Order: sequence, then C-alpha cells, then structure tokens
Amino acid sequence: MNTFHCDNCGAQVFFENTVCGSCGWMLGYQPELQSITSFSALETPAAESGAEPGPGRWRSVRPENEGRVFKQCLNYWRENICNWMLDEQETHELCASCRLTRVIPTLDEGNNRVLWSRLETAKRRLLHTLWTLRLQPAPKMEDEQSGLAFEFLQDQPHGERVLTGHADGVITINIAEADPAYREQAREQMAEPYRTLLGHFRHESGHYYFDRLVAGSAWLEPFRQRFGDEREDYGAALQKHYENGPRADWEEQFVSAYASSHPWEDWAETWAHYLHMFDTLETAYACGVQLRPRHAGEQKLVIPAPPTAAGSFDELAREWFALTYVLNSLNRSIGMPDSYPFTLSTPVLGKLRFVHELVSGAAAPDLDEA
Repeated sequence: MNTFHCDNCGAQVFFENTVCGSCGWMLGYQPELQSITSFSALETPAAESGAEPGPGRWRSVRPENEGRVFKQCLNYWRENICNWMLDEQETHELCASCRLTRVIPTLDEGNNRVLWSRLETAKRRLLHTLWTLRLQPAPKMEDEQSGLAFEFLQDQPHGERVLTGHADGVITINIAEADPAYREQAREQMAEPYRTLLGHFRHESGHYYFDRLVAGSAWLEPFRQRFGDEREDYGAALQKHYENGPRADWEEQFVSAYASSHPWEDWAETWAHYLHMFDTLETAYACGVQLRPRHAGEQKLVIPAPPTAAGSFDELAREWFALTYVLNSLNRSIGMPDSYPFTLSTPVLGKLRFVHELVSGAAAPDLDEA
C-alpha cells in the first residue's frame, strides 16, 4: 500500500479515511489514480442545505483532475461504508469496488453493519493491490463468463453453515470472519498461526485467478510441475486433510499446512502469500524503510524501487527476509507474537517465483525449467 497525503494541506492521510483530520476536506479514493484525493463541494452539501441526501458534486485540486466533477459512491454518501469516488458522467451509482458485491448481510440484525464495513474495507485493500498488478477484475454483472462477484453471507439459526470459498467467479465470505473474536477462535481450533480477514480475500481471489490466468493456458503444465495435478479429487483430498491432518513434511514443501491438502489450495495459499509480500513491501518502500544495523553481520535493507519495478523475484525475496526479520524482532520486544510466523523453504520460494513471473507478464517457463 502506498502512503497518501491531503492535496489541500499536505497532512498524511490513510486509505480508509473520508475526511482530512487537519483541514477538514473530504477525501475519496480514485482507483484510476490509485490514490486518496481531496475534494471540496461545488455546492452546499445536502446535510447543510436541508435537501435530500445525494452523491453531491465535488471538485479536486489535482492537476490530473482539472475540469472534472466527481460524485460519491452510493455506499459512500448513503451508507458511510465506502470512500470511493466516480466521475459525475459515470452512469453507475456504485463504484468499481461496490459493483463487485452482489449480496450483503441483513443490516438491521445485530452487528451486521459493522461486519459489512470491515468486509468492504478488506476487499478494497485487495482491489488496490490487484489494480497495481494490472489485474482489475470485471464485475460479474457485466461479464457473467469471466467476471468476479462477492457474496457476504451469515449463518442462519438452525440452518446450514456458510462456508467461505470460491466457485465459478463468486467469492463467498462468511461475515463472521469479520468478527475478531470468532476469527481468533477459529485460528486456535484450526492451529493456524495466521488468520486475517484480508488473508481470506487474498486466498479466495487466488482461486478466481487460477481460472483466469492458469487454467487452459501455457502456464498449466509448469503449474502442475510446481504445485501438483489439480485434477486430483478435491473433495476427497480435503476430507483426508481434515480427518488425518496435514502431511508430515508440509513445512518442507508448502507455505502452510492447509496448502498441503490439494494443488488448488497450495496455489491459493501461495498466491495469497505473494500478495501479502507485495503489499507489505510496497508500504515499506513508500515509507522509506531502511535497515542499517550496528552489527556488521546483520541484514541490511534498502528498497530502491516499488515491487512492481523489482528486477527479479530474488530481489523481492532478499528485501522480504530482511524486513520480516526486523518486524518479528520488534514484535517480540513488545511481547507480541511474530507478525510473520512463516518459514519459506526452497520449494515454497520456487512457487512464489512462479506467481511473480505469472503476474509480471513473463513467458511461461519451459517444462524442463519449471
């Protein structure tokens, strides 16, 4: 994630902000610029004029936006859930992020509005990374064959439990995953060292992009050499995993225990991990993070370019090992668990390299090199 600043006063602002805390200007995200932009009203806001609420008409002082007028996403001005903006000439009421969500929870029940807000926030962070990687998904409502949709569902009393997953371009998230208490309980029960809401979005997007980028392409056979044959019975593989636990050698071959259950899950876990690395390194670069240890034998770190401009995956990996070393050390100093509780084996690094080359637009590797 990049760092952002108010266009009006220069104060630092953040991806989820809607108002600059320093000067009071309204903030909104422009996906085409991948930036938080500051806006001033072209007319008296409805709340002050007594008129019916609406998306308003807003201008930006950015040179790139000269002559343009903007409006708030419907879920911004009406629901206070989103902070994305649209060009006033746009025929849609919903922004590019909100158009991907086709089912939301019932908002008059319990804490559902808060849970929905957290889900949308995590989804927007995923989308920012996908935009950066030039992997913008089309809404399923506009492209039924290849598009993407999200459904945020809740368990019903005496009903079937909602399972988080992906099928045919539809990512379903159980809204309970947005409840930290539920998520921590699930993490403990499933012996997962790391379980986050954003991680769920990244993982399930991996299943979607397997269908978009790997299946039926020149990457499929190299994929099978790295990850295994995805034609293995998926249901039987998961049943075996849950009944018997992960493979004894999973730490030597896989990024997580769950990744060892089936090649599809190995791919999705590796994909999610790559996005995790990419986004964190982008933030570190934007913040100017450097390591200049006092001991000559410790790892140094200078990140000369954002991850999109990295010369190779090896360069990203070197930066990643140095960064996670200091992150874990800082966490331990304040009595917290490691922020990065993973060990990347050589086979896992090979799989991450595969993802990096795929999203970077490299040619599919020869089979004898995969």
